[in-house]
Amino acid sequence: MGWLSALFSSNAQAPVVAIGSLLDELFTSDEETLNLEILKQRVAQQPNLVQNKINQVQAAHRSIFVAGARPFLMWVCGFGFLFAFVINPTLQWLWPEIGTPQLPLDVMMELTLAMLGLAGLRTVEKLKGVSR
Repeated sequence: MGWLSALFSSNAQAPVVAIGSLLDELFTSDEETLNLEILKQRVAQQPNLVQNKINQVQAAHRSIFVAGARPFLMWVCGFGFLFAFVINPTLQWLWPEIGTPQLPLDVMMELTLAMLGLAGLRTVEKLKGVSR
């Protein structure tokens, strides 16, 4: 019985356990791969879920300027881009001899990106609980 007990002692099991865990790390089953893929998809959905909640709160507001988009500057940029990319080219196509004004798109783009940055900072404040 001496050699049999030595064979199954904890000292003899350590290499088997080490090799088994190494092989388990190298080869993953289809079920483990599927579980990891599901977790990745859940993590990727988190920003969309947060934005959905923000949209629900904004849509509940009575004012169209709050419920429809961010405040006044977003409307100004939206109308400016509408004019620059839809109305102005249409007018130039219909009546090329009249000539239409050109908007400073670089200034509008700078303003739009600054507003988006401030909106991101505001979101961080809300997540940390700093805002009212």
